Amino acid sequence: MPTTSVDPIEMGVSRTQKKASVDVRPVPAFVRARIVVVRACLAGCIRLFGLNGLYLMGRFFGTLEYLTDYNRRRRVHTKLKQFFKDRATPSWRRRVTRQYFMRIRCDKMFYTIMDRIPRDQLLGRIEFIGREHVNAALARNKGLFAAMCHFGSQHVAGLMMALMGYRLAGVRDPKESHVRRYIQRKYRETFPEIAAMKMFYSDAFPRELFRYYRDNEIVASLLDVDRARGQTLKTYPVSIFGETRDFLTGPLKIAIRCKATVLQGFVISRPNFHYQIISTPPLFDPEAVEDEEQTVATAIQTYADRVEQHAREHPDHLMKI
Repeated sequence: MPTTSVDPIEMGVSRTQKKASVDVRPVPAFVRARIVVVRACLAGCIRLFGLNGLYLMGRFFGTLEYLTDYNRRRRVHTKLKQFFKDRATPSWRRRVTRQYFMRIRCDKMFYTIMDRIPRDQLLGRIEFIGREHVNAALARNKGLFAAMCHFGSQHVAGLMMALMGYRLAGVRDPKESHVRRYIQRKYRETFPEIAAMKMFYSDAFPRELFRYYRDNEIVASLLDVDRARGQTLKTYPVSIFGETRDFLTGPLKIAIRCKATVLQGFVISRPNFHYQIISTPPLFDPEAVEDEEQTVATAIQTYADRVEQHAREHPDHLMKI
C-alpha cells in the first residue's frame, strides 16, 4: 500500500469522491451462478487430485485456450514484438505465448479458489525474497509505498501479504469485473486480514491514503500506465524497451512528501501454484530528498529499468493483454 497537503490531481485521481463504492454494485445473478459452479468444480478437483493435479489441469486448459483463442494469441504476439524487438523470433514468440496462456489460466484458477484452501497450505506456497527491506521500511514508522507493475499476478501477492500479517491498502481500477468483485467479497468473508484491507479507486480522491502512511501501513499501486488516462494525470517520460513511455508520478510524490519508504515489488508464478514475492531495496533515501522533481525523475527511471529487467527474465508474465 501524513498531514502534508497534496493536490489530488497530482495523485492521478479526480477531485470528486464517488458517492457509492464500486463494491456495492450488485453482481448479476447469472455471473454469481457461473462462479459458484466453477468454484465447486475446482474444489472437487482439489479433493480428487490435490493442488498439483489442479495445476496440471490449468496447464491443459491454458494450452487449449492458446490453440483456440486466435485474437488473444495475436495480441500477445504483438506485445512481445513491441517489447522484445531484439529477441522476438517467431519460434520464441510461440513458446512464450503458450507459457503465457498456461500461466494466466493457472493463476486465475488459484485466485478463484484460494479461500477454499487451508491457510497453512497457502502460506507454504509463498517465498518472500527481500522481506528484510519491507521490515526495515516499516521499522521507520513512516509507512511504505510498494511500486508494482503490470507483469505478474499482483492480486495473488496482495492476498498473501495480508495473510502474512501486513496491513495493506491498494489502488485499483473502478471498472473491475464482476468476477473479481465477487471473489474479493468471498475472501473478505473468509479471512479477517483481507477484510481489513483498504482499497482505493483510481478515480476518487483517497483522503485516507495519508492516514495510512501516518499509521505506518503499506500502500501499493502500479505506476506503469498502459494507456492514456486523461490530461489531469501527472506523468514523467521514461525509457523502457527502447521507446519512451509516460509513467505515473503522483504516488511517488505523495510518498516523498510523507517521507515514506518506496520499494519496488514483483510477483513470479512458479510451478504447482508456488509464488515468489520479491521486494527490492528502496528506490531512494526518504530522509535525504532535497529536490523532489529530481528525485522523482531518477526514481521513476530506476523503476522502469527494473521493470524491463524483470520482464526480460519473465516474458510470459505479461498482463493487460
